[in-house]
Amino acid sequence: MTRTTLRSLVELRQAELAAAGLGAGGSVALRLPPSLGYVSVLLAAWRLGAQVALLDHRLTEHETAAALTRLAPQVLVEADRPPAAGLRGFSEAEPVVTTRPDGRAAQSPHALVQLSSGSTGPSKVIARTAGDLLRELDCYRTLPDFPKAGSRTVLLSSVVHVLGLVGGLLHSLHARVRLTVPERMTAAGILAAIAEEDLPTTVIGVPFHAELLAGVRVPRPLPHLTRIVVAGELTRPGVAEAVRDRYGVPLGTMYGMTELGVIATDLTGTLAPSVRPVPGLELRTEGGELHIRRPDSPYLGLTDPTRWSDGWLHTRDAAAYDAASGLLTVQGRRDSQVSIGGLKVDLTEVEHTLTALPEVREAVVVFEHGAVEAYLVPTEGAGAEQIRAGLEQRLAGYKRPRRLALLPALPRTATGKLLRDPAGLRAAAAAV
Repeated sequence: MTRTTLRSLVELRQAELAAAGLGAGGSVALRLPPSLGYVSVLLAAWRLGAQVALLDHRLTEHETAAALTRLAPQVLVEADRPPAAGLRGFSEAEPVVTTRPDGRAAQSPHALVQLSSGSTGPSKVIARTAGDLLRELDCYRTLPDFPKAGSRTVLLSSVVHVLGLVGGLLHSLHARVRLTVPERMTAAGILAAIAEEDLPTTVIGVPFHAELLAGVRVPRPLPHLTRIVVAGELTRPGVAEAVRDRYGVPLGTMYGMTELGVIATDLTGTLAPSVRPVPGLELRTEGGELHIRRPDSPYLGLTDPTRWSDGWLHTRDAAAYDAASGLLTVQGRRDSQVSIGGLKVDLTEVEHTLTALPEVREAVVVFEHGAVEAYLVPTEGAGAEQIRAGLEQRLAGYKRPRRLALLPALPRTATGKLLRDPAGLRAAAAAV
């Protein structure tokens, strides 16, 4: 689709939304799968000056109802049909606009409202102004190794969430980068999308996508692939090397939050395990936790002082910041550091040790009811006793998981992150 055609479609969507009563200062919720309809309605709502709340189309009806109760939008836009199969990259859905009599106008000047992924518990309601989004777009525009005009992005991250929305969709429109979403989100589908054009190509996704691509045979050369970039969670050891061996390109990493967007990057793959903060951010570490200067709270509703206070956003990520070199090393969630019998245990260390075992494909480690528990996907033929034997050689006794739950696949959030909510993991294990 050309920009001219998209602009015409946005004008039509704008008229539809205005007819439903949406205008400047109004509120609208979008529950649409990745599609042309989603893009055109999003841009049309912003043209009208409305506040847009994004709901992932994969939410259940119960979750959607709860979100609508919290957000109370004046207008709801949904798809005219169920979303495409799970492995489809995009849908052909037509938007259906519904006026909600009980909805209310925007209660703040924010342009965008998102729900956090909820990987460790209930979602937070996060709001960003137009200025916040423009600042982030300026960051992307100035990153020397991020896609520029005349190049191309193959986007694997959801356009409902911050990386896919701003780093993928909005940056591509802003910087005149060709944007491709694979027809199918399988390894074969992604590789076909990479190969279909001869422009310099950057793939943007989450660590799961990098692991997927690193584990398949490449059927043809991909000379126009320049790099793969991932964000959302820590990449397990060995993945960057596997990507470089398989494709001859670096695995770039990005660190960010829904609250702020992109925070730090290592797009060249040479700084690992560190990243370099983007310009304009003031950072500090306090008690081992990363704090970032932000003049106001990004959360709608009551302000939680454990998340934002006195002009600082508390990321809840453990990190080390070297002011001399300007490098930031993110070590994982702060709540991954627990105490067992007075001894400190880093759950991230336990998790990385597990995933480094040849018998383990992927793993999540949590702390529940005073004990460390591991939920993992074993390699073919591997059993719990082999995994325990490997851990005995690598971890002190007090660090080892008391429980190993073997699953065929680990549950993930809508953004592709591994679920870390103990209740959700226990339910998945019970189902197996």
